[in-house]
Amino acid sequence: MGDVYVPPRHAVDEDEAWQIVRDAGAGMLVVPSPKGLLSVFVPVVVSEDRRTIWSHLARANSWWESVESGTEVLALFLVASAYVTPTNYPSRLENPGVVPTWNYVAAEVRGRLTLHEDPEWKLNQVRAVTGQFERGRDPEWRVDDMDPTYRDQQLTAIVGIEIDVLSIEGKAKMSQNRPEIDQRSVQAHLAEGSLGEQNVARRMKPPE
Repeated sequence: MGDVYVPPRHAVDEDEAWQIVRDAGAGMLVVPSPKGLLSVFVPVVVSEDRRTIWSHLARANSWWESVESGTEVLALFLVASAYVTPTNYPSRLENPGVVPTWNYVAAEVRGRLTLHEDPEWKLNQVRAVTGQFERGRDPEWRVDDMDPTYRDQQLTAIVGIEIDVLSIEGKAKMSQNRPEIDQRSVQAHLAEGSLGEQNVARRMKPPE
């Protein structure tokens, strides 16, 4: 598999790339198989040293049956995405050579997969992922508050996923190639749009 295309002006550093993964909270895992490429969308937890990603999926999902230990995986994470119309470029009045584009913030992680069936491993993973997303809620839902019998039944219905990270790359395409007047105009128009467009506007950095 080749690397994602990232022009220098759209590149983000490793810390920013990992923040994209954390902000996304879930991503698409893509693996090769005898049937072709297979994908699954799952929530993720990143280890403190950022060398490992943990997740799980429903046993009923046949995706895991095509995965062997060491299978290469491409994990895709998207946190912002919006169409940009050329009509938001004031500079087009003097330089009409403009086209539509798409602004987005994304990251991709490459790694190798290991599947886990051990109940204790899966329990710890579920504790970690729910703890991550329940943090700060009032009240917080906790795995350990579940009825143990029901909890164990649920654990048998999932398969654990571990990704040993080989590389990460992030990209923030946010109109950096446009003149300052266009960048400010795009941000202002997106800020008045849909929730997805507002999300992109919030992530656009002021022109330098």
